[in-house]
Amino acid sequence: MSTADRPTESASAASDIAEICRDAEFVRLVATADGDALAATGVLGRALAATDRPFQASVVAPAATAERATEVDATITLGRADTTADATIPPGARPASEVAFRAANELGSADAVLALAGATVVDTTPSGRLREAADVERRPGIATPTSDLTDGLAYGTRLHAPFSGDPESVRSALADCNLVLAAEDADGMAEDDQRRLASMTALRTVGADDASQRAADRVGAALRPYEGGPFGTVEGYGDVLDAVARVRPGTGVALALGHDTRETSLDAWRTHGERAHRALGAATTGRYDGLFVARGTAADQGLPDAEAIPVATVARLLRDFRSPEPVALFVTDGRAAAAAVADCQLGATMDVAVETVGGHAAGTGRRAQATFETDTAEFIMAFREAL
Repeated sequence: MSTADRPTESASAASDIAEICRDAEFVRLVATADGDALAATGVLGRALAATDRPFQASVVAPAATAERATEVDATITLGRADTTADATIPPGARPASEVAFRAANELGSADAVLALAGATVVDTTPSGRLREAADVERRPGIATPTSDLTDGLAYGTRLHAPFSGDPESVRSALADCNLVLAAEDADGMAEDDQRRLASMTALRTVGADDASQRAADRVGAALRPYEGGPFGTVEGYGDVLDAVARVRPGTGVALALGHDTRETSLDAWRTHGERAHRALGAATTGRYDGLFVARGTAADQGLPDAEAIPVATVARLLRDFRSPEPVALFVTDGRAAAAAVADCQLGATMDVAVETVGGHAAGTGRRAQATFETDTAEFIMAFREAL
C-alpha cells in the first residue's frame, strides 16, 4: 500500500467506527495494554458519553481475546485486531488514537490533546491535522508529567540514561548543572535553564558507555515537548497513559475517560518507570546477527515475580537506547517482548517462536510480546531461528 493511500484508509475506518457507535445502544470498548490504545478508548468513550450512549471500557493483555463478557450491541477493539469484535482499530499507518479522534469528530465530540498524547507513545507518526486540532505549542526542556524534575528524569520512559530509575543520580546530575533549585518547580524554570536541562539530558543519554548510535535520534522524543494537557506536557501525558495501561489498567481507563486519578496515575507511572529502567540496567546482554538480547529475572531485581516487570517497555528502551542491532529482545522467566527499528513482521516471528516452545504471542510489524513455557535460553534460540 502506498503512503498516500493510508490517510484515506484511516478516514474510512473512522467513519465505519462512528457508524457502529451511532447504531449501537450499548458499546463495549476493548483496548490492548498500551498508551495509544488507552487514549483511543478515552477519546471514543468521551464521545459516546457526550451523546448519552451507554458503553463499557476495559484494557486487556495483548494476547487475550475480546470475547463479550456482557450483552452489548457492538464490541470495538482498539490497538488490536480481533475476530470476535464487531469492529477494530488495529495498529497501522496511523496511531489508533488518531483514528479514534476522527471517529469521535464524526460523533460530534473529540479530545485532540488526549489523542495526540496517545500518538506520542507508538512508532507511527500522527498527522499534522491532529497536531493542529490539539492547538499546542512546543517549549524548551524535557517531556515529563510532573513539575518535579527528579521524578520526571528518574521515572520517565521517553529516554534511558545512566541516571534513569535512580532519583539520587538525577539529583547529582542536576547539581552538576546548578539546576537543583530550579528543578523543584520545572513549570517556573527560565527558558535558559530549560535549555541547559535539555542539553544535559541529551549529552548524558548519548554519552553513556553502552548507548547505541540510535540513542542520539531517539532522545529527541523527550526534548522540546508540546505544552498542554492535565500533566503539563503532551508527551508526559502519553507516558503516564502508557504506564497505567500496562500496570494499573483500571486506573488507566478512569484517567482516559477524564476522571481525577492524577496521583494514583503518577504512582503507577513511577512504579512502571523504576521497574523498567532497573530491569534494563541489570540485564545480561548478548549480541547476534540482527538481534540484541537482554535477559533478567524478577529475583535479580527483588520483585515477587516476572509479571511485575514491564517487558514491553524494557524491550522498547533496549531497542532505542542500547541495541546495536535492528531487533531487540528482552526475556525474563516465562515472558518476553521484542521491538524492531523497522517493520519486519515481528508479530509473526514471535508467533513462530512460541509455536516451537509453547505459549501465547501477539504483536505487530515492529513490536511483539509473548508468554512461553520453557526456559529463557530455549526461548531465545527459538526466537533467533524464527527471526
